[in-house]
Amino acid sequence: MVVDTMGICILLGGFALLLILRIPVTFSLLLASLGTTLYLGLEPGFLIINMSKGVMNFSLLAIPFFIIAGGIMCHGGITTRILDFSNIIVGRFRGGLAQVNVLGSMFFGGVSGSAVADVSTVGSMMIPMMDQKGYDKDYSVAVTVSSACQGIIIPPSHNMILYAFAAGGGVSVGRLFLGGVLPGIMLGIFLMVVSYVIAVRRGYPSEKGVGFKKALKISTDAFLGLFTFLIIMLGITLGIFTATESAAVACIYALVITTCVYRTMTFRRLIQICYESLRTLAVVMSLIAAAYVYGMLLSRLRIPALATEGLLSISDNTIMLLLLINVVLVALGCIMDMAPLILICTPIIYPVVVQTLGMSPIQFGIMLLLNLGIGLCTPPVGSALFVGCAVGKAKIEKVSKALLPFYFTMILMLILITFIPQLSTTIPDWLMPEI
Repeated sequence: MVVDTMGICILLGGFALLLILRIPVTFSLLLASLGTTLYLGLEPGFLIINMSKGVMNFSLLAIPFFIIAGGIMCHGGITTRILDFSNIIVGRFRGGLAQVNVLGSMFFGGVSGSAVADVSTVGSMMIPMMDQKGYDKDYSVAVTVSSACQGIIIPPSHNMILYAFAAGGGVSVGRLFLGGVLPGIMLGIFLMVVSYVIAVRRGYPSEKGVGFKKALKISTDAFLGLFTFLIIMLGITLGIFTATESAAVACIYALVITTCVYRTMTFRRLIQICYESLRTLAVVMSLIAAAYVYGMLLSRLRIPALATEGLLSISDNTIMLLLLINVVLVALGCIMDMAPLILICTPIIYPVVVQTLGMSPIQFGIMLLLNLGIGLCTPPVGSALFVGCAVGKAKIEKVSKALLPFYFTMILMLILITFIPQLSTTIPDWLMPEI
């Protein structure tokens, strides 16, 4: 195999240098791709054509619908109802508000699919409540930030759609959604156990019970919002909708519920949600377009094949290779945001773990997302950590220290996902077997 060392240095080294110079990721990808294109003697039109190809994908239409649906749920009163419902289930345990925080994030993650949305929305309500009940602020923020990781792997998650796109279209979004259900629930249970142990040691209080009639009303109201999740999952599983169609139906349903039932959605608020969603979508789609060109050049320079050879030259032991890949992904997640890492790392690592090591694409997808989700909670660039500290008005140093037991818990879950494929493949194989 002929290796174009200079081309690789321009593509990878140029991208790294531009990031160090604090150039935005999208422009770093484009400038590194432009330099490599000119070096390889390709027409500059190569960039424009492939950027257009990158965003002309039907499955990507699900992303704006999920973003809008999440925005409607965030601002339409569903969050309060989810937290009240969570309080009915786990509030009476020691450290009840911490338990509510984790369970609420589990439910809300299944609706919004975004860790940052989870932290900003749930955290803005739960952290002040926990402060009033005597919880240490660093603990309150740590619980909120770590539990937000569930939103990455509990469907529907637009990051799963990005992974399926970056994997070359060979991964079913529906199977990927189902693959995240069991690991996401297990992660939530693990975090609740850790929260409970810390709450007992620190003497945090439990919450008072709720009467039957009030509990029934709260549960009914919460179920109407959570039914959005069921629409998506049942629609895809039963073959009624594609992922894109289910996202559109969920968006309409969320709007109807918040407008006609909860009566919390106003026209002014809806316009604001659409504006914020458009800003988010512009960032995501421009990133996808730039990353698609970058991925084309990665393939042209045979970097995925070189990465495979390089990893296999280190060791031919599958366990060691998977541990090494996890370490690399967690480290990258600490210094770079999730979406660009999914789009950049998937084309490089996917051939190694799926085609060479024989891992299921669903299992690798959940492993990848949890790795990068841990990065969202980790300094120096963890966006969920920064949002949590901003919402809770806490210092990053103290919160990072309080997060240590939660880091260990998430890493334990990561190891289980990596080496027990049944955790992420059993439900998809049962409900959506490959034909």
